[in-house]
Amino acid sequence: MSSASQNYRLTDDLLGPVLAILDAYQDPYLAQGLVSAGCVNKLSMDGKRLQLGLCYPYPCMTQYRDTVMAITKKLAVLDAIDEVECEIDFQPASISAIGGVEPIENVKQVIAVASGKGGVGKSTTAVNLALALAAEGAKVGILDADIYGPSIPLMLGVTDFKPVSPDGKMMTAATAHGITAQSIGFMLADDEAAVWRGPMAAGALAQLLNETQWPELDYMVIDMPPGTGDIQLTLSQKVPVTGAVVVTTPQDIALADAKKGISMFRKVNIPVLGIVENMSFHMCSECGHKEHPFGSHGGSKMAERYQVPLLGELPLKLNIREDVDNGTPTVVADPDGEVAALYREIARKVGAQLALTKVQSSVSISISDDE
Repeated sequence: MSSASQNYRLTDDLLGPVLAILDAYQDPYLAQGLVSAGCVNKLSMDGKRLQLGLCYPYPCMTQYRDTVMAITKKLAVLDAIDEVECEIDFQPASISAIGGVEPIENVKQVIAVASGKGGVGKSTTAVNLALALAAEGAKVGILDADIYGPSIPLMLGVTDFKPVSPDGKMMTAATAHGITAQSIGFMLADDEAAVWRGPMAAGALAQLLNETQWPELDYMVIDMPPGTGDIQLTLSQKVPVTGAVVVTTPQDIALADAKKGISMFRKVNIPVLGIVENMSFHMCSECGHKEHPFGSHGGSKMAERYQVPLLGELPLKLNIREDVDNGTPTVVADPDGEVAALYREIARKVGAQLALTKVQSSVSISISDDE
């Protein structure tokens, strides 16, 4: 990974040992030492206090405290250092996997959240991922591209929002729980359906994307329509997507459709950042017994087969559904809970995988459905 802008002001006899210790500290998400990953951008001494500056290419704000404590403990072995003062920043690069497509103004990276079929919790995953990225320190927006079944307005509790166009060209977006949101659902009445053919739907989505006044965003999460049809293919080719997350459940029929989603993204050279297995298990609230009502290890086996990360396994829990129905997704409804922690872990992994796409070319691997 390319190194961050460096400002090293240490004597030669101290610089070497400090860099060696920092590079021996492996970032758990980049799988590299901090120096090799380009995260160290400042080193200076004030008496016996080391002033250390770190800049991460992915959001991990909830990990800062533990990181500083671990680094300080390792640097304490050096006699010249009695104290460590650490400043940590987060700066993602502007990346698109699709050449020849204009970037979205004010948006650095675009994450497509997709599934091969409906009913696997894709939208719930997309909205909680967006909120988890924000909880880790990123500026985030979400676009509801599920044009025939928009659910983001309900999930974020902003069903009454209606976009306006102050200049007659660009329209406003909603703000909820610290993220920005746009959806065709904001423009339809409660009982109104979008009855459009594929090209019309794709055109409407392009309008939503390009004619919305997006603020400065590190990430835009796109909740893709389920399936791998014309709309999905058009979006994959005309939107400057950085990488895709595929959501599935463990049962065979969902996995079979998820494989088609992976194949679609690879055909248009969009890196698949990993797989999220939703409804992976159920934990009995009375006795704590763990059950797998839809089967087990489906997501991990698919991740291994297609050589992509398994980003996380989420439980089948009533409150996850209730939280989005109430307009307060689990990441904000229960930020200190186990499920919110799982979503934040997924968010850190997604951010790190996106950072790694900057230095790793996308390798297309063709695997036939009958292998």
